[in-house]
Amino acid sequence: MVSLIKDSVGILPAGALGVSFFYHLTNQLTQVDDQIYFLERRNSGSSQFLKTSGEIVIANKETINYLPTTKILKPDLLSCYQLGFLPEIVIICPNPDQLLSVITTTVELLILISEQGELLQPEIPFPYLILSSNGIYFQRFRQIFIEKIEEATLFGRLPDLWPDIMPRIVSRFLRGVTIQTGVREGSKGDTIYRPGPRGRTQITGGDLISRERCCEILSAKGAWFELAPNVSPTRIEFDKALVNLSANLLGQLMSIDAQGNFKVLTIGDILANSHQPEIRELASHVFKVGQMIKVYGKDENFEVILDQLMETSHVHASHIPSSIQWVDTKIRQGTLEPEMTPTEAWLIEPLIRYAKASELEDTVNYFESLKNQLIEKLTLATIRN
Repeated sequence: MVSLIKDSVGILPAGALGVSFFYHLTNQLTQVDDQIYFLERRNSGSSQFLKTSGEIVIANKETINYLPTTKILKPDLLSCYQLGFLPEIVIICPNPDQLLSVITTTVELLILISEQGELLQPEIPFPYLILSSNGIYFQRFRQIFIEKIEEATLFGRLPDLWPDIMPRIVSRFLRGVTIQTGVREGSKGDTIYRPGPRGRTQITGGDLISRERCCEILSAKGAWFELAPNVSPTRIEFDKALVNLSANLLGQLMSIDAQGNFKVLTIGDILANSHQPEIRELASHVFKVGQMIKVYGKDENFEVILDQLMETSHVHASHIPSSIQWVDTKIRQGTLEPEMTPTEAWLIEPLIRYAKASELEDTVNYFESLKNQLIEKLTLATIRN
């Protein structure tokens, strides 16, 4: 019988955020062992390249560390199960547009577990899944997860899991809303990862027992994980969306001038007083949508939310937002194209959908205008560079 490896953590994949989690979960690389490792994403070209290169390069202020992939990179989840081991926790943090394929893999894992007759065991060998990519998506992907399980049941690949087993499975589907930062420099063989300072990740979703178990394991390893307040996962996503949109979307608009010239900006640069009106306007529209879908209370004070946004952002004032890093890298590689990154898409598109459903025409127009402005600026930068 396959069992979960107690206290172990698999990180999927080895990207900028994943490497930052790895760095802090190993106490800044001082405790690299079989308990913390990366997992391949199925059919991922980048995973294949990592195996070929033979190492992951992680730099801090003092040194550059070359970590052999043979020690810290494990196969995908299905292969791990077939080889007889699975991590107790999987932190899932690819680009948001890659989450669907990961969820598909987790359902295929359930099918394998069922084929081995292990779904009826008191302890199902199914990991806690913590979705930590940026975006507003948890409720949608949890529903997709359930629908894919139901579809597998319909086609006879899984037994009927209601009413006993399904709640136990869904209780392990969690959201980790994080302000952990990290930088990826270079590409392919020249890639160096530079983890940011230890940042907070709030665990929500699932059930209380699952959340507490994950926080217990992850906190004990040195990273900053904590239970989210007793509010919906979408509320935590909205709070984080305010930070991401201010830093990444507005940051890109501010970093490209009218002639297409690009300048790297930190969060501190973006928060400069001259840009306060833009940040306030953005936050007010997000807040308005949040109130309409009951994420924020009717009597909740916008000024308090805005103050929290500014406080969180100032803590990371020296950080270069990930989307600005993305533009900088694309320009240096000569591959910049006028399109939004998945991070912006998985923030803006849900907000537009919610605003339309709430008949907030001005807010829909505002977010559509932001999208158009961003594409125009990226077009100018593409031509210029």
